[in-house]
Amino acid sequence: MSLTAIEFDQVTDDRYGGKAAGLAQLRRLGLPVPVGFVIADAAERVTIDDVGEWFSRMAAVGATPVAVRSSAVGEDGDDQSFAGQYDTVLGVDSVDDFAAAVQTCAASVHSRRASAYSGQPSATMHLVVQQMVDARAAGVVFTADPATGRRDLTVIDAIAGLGEALVDGTASSDHIVLDSRGNPGVRDVGEVPVLSSDEIAEIRSGALRAAQHWDRPMDLEWAIDQSGKLWWLQARPITTLPGDLSEMDSPLAGADHVYTRCNIGEMMPGAFCPLTASVSGFAIDYAMQMTQVVARAQQSYEKPWLQVGYFQGHMFLNLTEGTGLSSGLLGNSLEQFSTSICGRVVDELEPKPPKPFVSKLINTVRLTTYALSAGPAIRRLQDQIAEFHIPTSDDPRLVLRQLNSGVQQYCDVTLTHVRSSSRAAVAANILESVLMGRAVKEGRGEDEGRTEATRLMAGASDVESALMLEELDSVVNTIAADGAAAEQFLAGEPDVAVNELRATRSASGMALEEFLTRHGHRGYRELCMRDPSWAEDPEGLGAMMQVMVRSALDPADRGPAKTHVEAPRSSTIRFLARLAQGGARGREETKSKMALMAHALKLGYRHLGEVLVKVGRLPDSDLVFFFDRAELNHVVGSEDVAGLVQRALKRREALAFQNSLEFDDVSVGRPTPLIARPQRGVTDDEIIGRPASRGTVEGVVRVAKSIVDARDLQRGEILVTPVTDVGWTPYFTVIAALVTDIGSSVSHGAVVAREYGLPCVVNTLVATQSLKTGDRVRVDGDRGVVTRLDE
Repeated sequence: MSLTAIEFDQVTDDRYGGKAAGLAQLRRLGLPVPVGFVIADAAERVTIDDVGEWFSRMAAVGATPVAVRSSAVGEDGDDQSFAGQYDTVLGVDSVDDFAAAVQTCAASVHSRRASAYSGQPSATMHLVVQQMVDARAAGVVFTADPATGRRDLTVIDAIAGLGEALVDGTASSDHIVLDSRGNPGVRDVGEVPVLSSDEIAEIRSGALRAAQHWDRPMDLEWAIDQSGKLWWLQARPITTLPGDLSEMDSPLAGADHVYTRCNIGEMMPGAFCPLTASVSGFAIDYAMQMTQVVARAQQSYEKPWLQVGYFQGHMFLNLTEGTGLSSGLLGNSLEQFSTSICGRVVDELEPKPPKPFVSKLINTVRLTTYALSAGPAIRRLQDQIAEFHIPTSDDPRLVLRQLNSGVQQYCDVTLTHVRSSSRAAVAANILESVLMGRAVKEGRGEDEGRTEATRLMAGASDVESALMLEELDSVVNTIAADGAAAEQFLAGEPDVAVNELRATRSASGMALEEFLTRHGHRGYRELCMRDPSWAEDPEGLGAMMQVMVRSALDPADRGPAKTHVEAPRSSTIRFLARLAQGGARGREETKSKMALMAHALKLGYRHLGEVLVKVGRLPDSDLVFFFDRAELNHVVGSEDVAGLVQRALKRREALAFQNSLEFDDVSVGRPTPLIARPQRGVTDDEIIGRPASRGTVEGVVRVAKSIVDARDLQRGEILVTPVTDVGWTPYFTVIAALVTDIGSSVSHGAVVAREYGLPCVVNTLVATQSLKTGDRVRVDGDRGVVTRLDE
């Protein structure tokens, strides 16, 4: 039988499989790779005569024992890793064993597990033969975190000795997560660390060099021999990453600018799609800039993303730009400004040079007049919003023109809301200052004056948000008053309960319809262009209402009684309190109007998505939310946008990863997510392991300590097992999540769980002992936590 040996330096593409191609590229980069070669188109039936010469040549140069590893076409490629699907034979130290190893690895191309994994017929099998590294330590390095999708992190898993125990999950590894500067954010190591600081730095440096060469995040295997030399054993793309979490980031207004999630995080919690940033984020930034212009903190509207930032899907306020107001107004300071936004003095914030007294006086008069004269603009809001007609055309270009016009109206509505909020702030600040001064004069503290001001402002009546809640509470009480209606409402799924109630002509059904007519445009994350409002989300609304109905039926849970706020004796304080309360009413009213305008736009963009599907420009209507407004100009045109559509698909996949990110309240420069560091172990209700594949799911546990136990698995159960290997792969199409006692982010279970999109927590150490079949748990693959739930 004629077999061909190919030297690594002869490999110039992936025709001999991804493993061979990766090793060849590593050699060209100058990174140390053990000596070896490729057997092209390996056959299952080989003899010593066929391969003996090659083994003898390796032995002659002292390059034995060897490892024989698969390098099938498609393996270690851009789309699939084939982790553990083909065979590897290590420590081959004789001609006979070498021939047998070649036969074993070549035959694995026909295995059922490989065919089931890929869904394709057998691939062409090539084999990589290399000198075995006498490893003191071995492991893997990811140049992006496969569990969180973050490309600013480097993840290293290391184990003493050979790396096979790491990959097959039979031993726990040292786990190190490095930030963008190479500093450890997580250092989960044993009593004696496997790697020194210098070795960690060397592994990171080589991995980043490879990632830069491939221009994409990489997964590399490495080993350190007994002399301390680092060898590179494999390089492949990470196949399970979403789109770049930072792809749509706004530009930094300044490298040393201070950003915060405070304040804006309450209005816009969580991560948002790019279209929301391009619409709502743009409108908020515009309104804040125009307010700065009125107060002469800046000369004119400059460009987007000056007052607001959009980083890794989250919205931030730029405190540095905001200090332009505090430095140019009377009675205001950086300390007051930062406290009003963040609830504390922000030490990282540098004050801008103070302006002369006359300038401060003029600016204060201008801004106060602008705020207090917002009444006419507020009264025009309803008519202004009514001027925008939700598009109905089937011409995508026309629809987009109408929406772009609507965004300009949205900017004006948002500016009126900011004026209304400023008016409320002016009145509130005056009331608070007077009461604080009086408290100090009377020998009490400033805090007492501030508390009194808060109490008086809480006495505002007819506030939109309070009225809305009262109306919903009235609907709930109407349901609860009818025993049969309440029982039926609570018995169904939330969406079914709401839809059935709306379909009736009962008192509670009509009350709900009236509520939705007035407030149906409101909801959670109501400024998001993609998230549904209450009127469009019967499941979310129903779940909330069912909780309220249960509460209303519980005589022991009536909720807090509404407190009566006594009017102050001083006529001056009463007057200031009325101003502050009126400001609060106006602020809540304009916020509702802002949400109403956002609701009209989101319906318009949803229609645009449907039109673009009809004309063949998008695969589904939801994808419209993953472009910014500039990109939509291309999507509605006639040019080829296939590449842009693919990027949008990756952005949609990235949103869930972005939503799991957490940030410090204040960041200097580009905001960087916190690196979660869960503590391993177990509490009464939680088992802490290592996050390996993102997502959260609740379900029933099936403890399977052997693959025989796994035969009792039911669809949708959560598999809890000591470890998995390739024999478990068929069960991944049945389970809802995976939890293991040991393993790492590169063990078989973790790799395949990511490829199947299953939440996965590994290295819990105690899961199979702490949990039993039938337990109900929540598996949080983002945090590495398994929570035992009530039965």
